[in-house]
Amino acid sequence: MPIVTEDLSLWGLFASSFLAATLLPGGSEAVLFGVLRLHPHLIWWALGVGTLGNTLGGMTSYGLGRLFAKTAPKRGRALVERWGAVAMLFAWAPVVGDALCVAAGWLRVSPWWSALFMAAGKLARYGAIALLAG
Repeated sequence: MPIVTEDLSLWGLFASSFLAATLLPGGSEAVLFGVLRLHPHLIWWALGVGTLGNTLGGMTSYGLGRLFAKTAPKRGRALVERWGAVAMLFAWAPVVGDALCVAAGWLRVSPWWSALFMAAGKLARYGAIALLAG
């Protein structure tokens, strides 16, 4: 039986959370849950690593929207136009989250405020998962 080290678990969580927040499909929640079940004492590290990776992935989508999008996705555009960076609190949401990030980049919403609200929303979601992992 292979041994899953703490470092390997955290690196896997980072990669999973980063990729899940880009336009690629993925489920970092299951990885976070598994890391916390194997290494419950790493809760703060796991929350930090997962949130950082997921936020950086979301900001990658933001950057793609800022640099390459010809238009903002319809799903996210109206919300970002109305709420600005605060809409990034919901960047974690399935289906609309990626569209929000791309729309925020295309609309030139402040990257600093976008990252802050994005991280807050993603940390809250990961915190809820950590509670479930017990």
